[in-house]
Amino acid sequence: MASTSFAEEDFTCPVCFEIFKDPVILSCSHSVCKACLQQFWDTNGSTECPVCRGRSSYDKPPLNLHLKNLCETFVRERSQRASEGSEVLCSLHSGKFKLFCLCLSVCLSVCFVCQITKTHTNHSFSPVDEAALDRKEELKVKLQPLEEKLKTFEEAKRTCDQTAANIKEELKAKLQSLQEKLKTIEEATLTCDQTAAHIKALVMLFYLDSGPTHREADQGGV
Repeated sequence: MASTSFAEEDFTCPVCFEIFKDPVILSCSHSVCKACLQQFWDTNGSTECPVCRGRSSYDKPPLNLHLKNLCETFVRERSQRASEGSEVLCSLHSGKFKLFCLCLSVCLSVCFVCQITKTHTNHSFSPVDEAALDRKEELKVKLQPLEEKLKTFEEAKRTCDQTAANIKEELKAKLQSLQEKLKTIEEATLTCDQTAAHIKALVMLFYLDSGPTHREADQGGV
């Protein structure tokens, strides 16, 4: 399969830097898009090769059918991989994101074709892998103070939780003590009430047993 034997650069036209479209082969063995070659020849007024500048012996270079088939297979497989989510491609040029533009405030990955467009004129680029490592280090530096604040917060939370647990235990112990004291008071009150009732009953019984004599004596004394 094309994707297992070749890289994207093998299918890139040296003039437009896009995947070959109707590639033709020159006598020097270089291949170029048919439209790119015709435009180059019209502009320069000669049948030179855009790559090596050697004069082509073909006025109408033949179609490089083998390369055309390989390109079509490559594009088809790449589209399939992209649809399956295994590969993200440039929406403008359908190329792989190989570079990272360092001149934009918004993080942006670009393909090789994007690099030479007017949008990125005089911009600086870095390989995606290197840019990813740089961004990772930047995030690590920015995350460090946040992680320290989080650690401080977690320690403060643990202290608050422990304090709350201690207060809860103290309140529980005090409540239990108050409940025990209240129970003691209630029991003592009940005992006093029972004692008072018993004394009152004894007094009444005493008066009943004493009879009239005791009552008259009490009245005479008065």
